[in-house]
Amino acid sequence: MSARCLRLALVLVVVVVAAGCSSGEPLSGPISGPDVTRSSSSTVSASAAGSGAGPSTTRRTIPVDKMTVGWTHTQYSIDPDNSAAANDAAIDILRDLAPVQNQHIMGFGTLNPEPSKGSYDWASLDYRMDAIRRSGAIPVITLCCAPDWMKGGKSGATDWTRLETAPLPEHYDDFANLAAEVAKRYPDVDYFLVWNELKGFFDNAKNRWQYEQYVELYNKVYDAVKHVRPTAHIGGPYVVVDTVADPTNTSHPSQLSGPWGAFDQRPLDVIDYFLDHAKGADFVVIDGGLRPKNAALTTDATRAVDKFAAIQDWIRERTDLPIWWAEFYPQPQDNMNDTTLISSTLRALDTVAAHGATVVLLWGPNCIGTTTALCLFSDTRKGNVTQSPLAKSLAKWQTPTTNTPTTR
Repeated sequence: MSARCLRLALVLVVVVVAAGCSSGEPLSGPISGPDVTRSSSSTVSASAAGSGAGPSTTRRTIPVDKMTVGWTHTQYSIDPDNSAAANDAAIDILRDLAPVQNQHIMGFGTLNPEPSKGSYDWASLDYRMDAIRRSGAIPVITLCCAPDWMKGGKSGATDWTRLETAPLPEHYDDFANLAAEVAKRYPDVDYFLVWNELKGFFDNAKNRWQYEQYVELYNKVYDAVKHVRPTAHIGGPYVVVDTVADPTNTSHPSQLSGPWGAFDQRPLDVIDYFLDHAKGADFVVIDGGLRPKNAALTTDATRAVDKFAAIQDWIRERTDLPIWWAEFYPQPQDNMNDTTLISSTLRALDTVAAHGATVVLLWGPNCIGTTTALCLFSDTRKGNVTQSPLAKSLAKWQTPTTNTPTTR
């Protein structure tokens, strides 16, 4: 697909970004919006563009005996509309500071991979995966989101306002088949996350997550991917582990609490059900932020990071599987200066590392807007790409060893 076509697609869907992110329940922290579409890399190798597989590479594994910090590419990143110089500069920074990189199969920078059943369009995902290869990172793919025809929409069309809709149960097998096609097309990818924040799986009538349906989908995806890639590593449930500031004023408080508030019981139920009913898992995936849901911190930022330790310890009581943070938001508040943000980020990362996290994926390496936020490099769309103030502060988390066992 040409860069011009991708630009036209972006115009059609940019309104979704402004709409924000909602899966029935409001999410804690500055959870990003859908970031529905972009492709990447102004220079795509012939091998990658043709097959998705790219050049052969030495197999590398993510260590479990130390923590690695990586990044998830979002709407704007290494894109074909950027100058070659901007993309090259960004890739150089990623090469030094992002040893693990993640990309979704639809939305968050890529277009619809299967607009109609059996008809595939890999162009935008090929671009992004090629950019990850060029940076030398260990690639990760998030198996989300679903084409429209799998969720009651029109075949051959994409309504980006419904990106967060889950596939219908009668199409779980179709989504699993798509996941298997992804796994076959990108044989250099060994790590897969199934779905994103249980989008579309909240039951408003019951006021809880539909974890039974999610795990049914997960199990089908697990079987399909393992069938074509038996050594692939697959994880879930990628649930937001929310906390509330006042446990007496919420519908589902848990006993897991501290000066920072209390965890919502509903995501804990998701994790328990997943661990009891998933056919298999190679790691447990969670997502969350420092602040309580819809509230300010209830204690100082130094003590608030203890919530990250608490949830990891709670998970470790239930399983020895590696713990991955698919999204991690350590900001105590909005509009922070760089010095305070960096200090808060490092304190939070030190905490999750000390309590056994394996991977932390930060959200969006491209700096958008006036703040450096949690990003690695200045906006690639504007050229003259430079490293963010945060980047070098993360250096100690950026060099995983190779050929390390991936199970505890």
